[in-house]
Amino acid sequence: MDTAATAEQDDIRRTLRELLAERAGPDEVRAAVRTADGHDPELWARLSQQLGLPGLALPASYGGVGCGLAELAVAFEETGRALLPSPLLATSGLAAPLIAALGTPAQRDELLPRIADGSLTCALAVAGGSLAVALGLVGDNATGEWAGGGRAGGVQARSTAVGGPLLYGEARQVLDGHSAPLLLVAAHTGGFPRSRTLLFLVRADAEGLTRVRQTSLDETRPQARVELRDCPAELLGDDDTADVTGALAAAGAGAAALLAAEAVGAAASALDRTVEYVRGREQFGRPIGSFQAVKHRLADQYVRVQAARSAAYYAARHPVEGGLALAQCLEALREVTAEAVQLHGGIGFTWEHEAHLWFKRAASDELLFGPVHRLRAHAAETAGLFAGRTARTAVAV
Repeated sequence: MDTAATAEQDDIRRTLRELLAERAGPDEVRAAVRTADGHDPELWARLSQQLGLPGLALPASYGGVGCGLAELAVAFEETGRALLPSPLLATSGLAAPLIAALGTPAQRDELLPRIADGSLTCALAVAGGSLAVALGLVGDNATGEWAGGGRAGGVQARSTAVGGPLLYGEARQVLDGHSAPLLLVAAHTGGFPRSRTLLFLVRADAEGLTRVRQTSLDETRPQARVELRDCPAELLGDDDTADVTGALAAAGAGAAALLAAEAVGAAASALDRTVEYVRGREQFGRPIGSFQAVKHRLADQYVRVQAARSAAYYAARHPVEGGLALAQCLEALREVTAEAVQLHGGIGFTWEHEAHLWFKRAASDELLFGPVHRLRAHAAETAGLFAGRTARTAVAV
């Protein structure tokens, strides 16, 4: 495929890389994740107001830049290189597409311009820590079992005579859920016989809402536990017949392409840092990067990163392939970061070394959005690769 970037994509890449090199080094990242927001609000404001990052893929009619998923993928690759902690994924990758797809005209007019200018960040809350399932990445999300299935557990919505619906339940591993002023909460309504999953808007100041930031393996991807106890909410959309699971799957495909690009950026950065280290680290009177065995290992990882990049940008143009591209890119990130730790030698095994920032991102992303084998298995099942084999087996029996 043609992977040549457009002039606009080159401008996005260059501008972001220069800014993040200045403001988002490993020390700045560690400082940012320890703030109350879990990211640098000043840097986020600059990315939003000067570069229009959160509105990059939103239509100009809502204050966005009017670019597409491919341009947003370029931004994700660059933020991935720095492991930038920011609300970009939760807000622009997940919430904005759902609001655009399901929201009423009034909801879109109110929320999307504020997302585009960075003044509003959002978080998607689903029950059971099942974000990958809810987004249709590792299984069919149509049954709604991931949200509680209408039985006890999950998040339940009940109608009231006045004042709108009330939500009751809990969601864990909500990306940026501790700081976002607006939550999109997936909840079951209608009771078990006719249960269906809907999305509701919950404001940060709503009664009955409790949010607690969780300790996570990857501090650069802040997560929270969200508790709702008869919490007032507003239905996203104007009726309860919308195809919510379909909208979640569509948003999941786009988010998978963005996550794939982000993983490529992280892998490329880890590889660059490893190459720089082996050029300067000497053993037996020569740089260890001059040894043939080390060269071969780095060459293998370079090929892996380039192949992953090709898959990521193909998915950015064809989001239906997002899950498969994400599998390849997460695998590449895992392999490259493990090699980085190995080639840094004894210092690479110390938990405080910056190589572990990238290593922990690789492990955490597989836990959140994978694992790789389930992403591939679901992609194969969706494509019908095993249908013929099943039929032949049945005939043989």
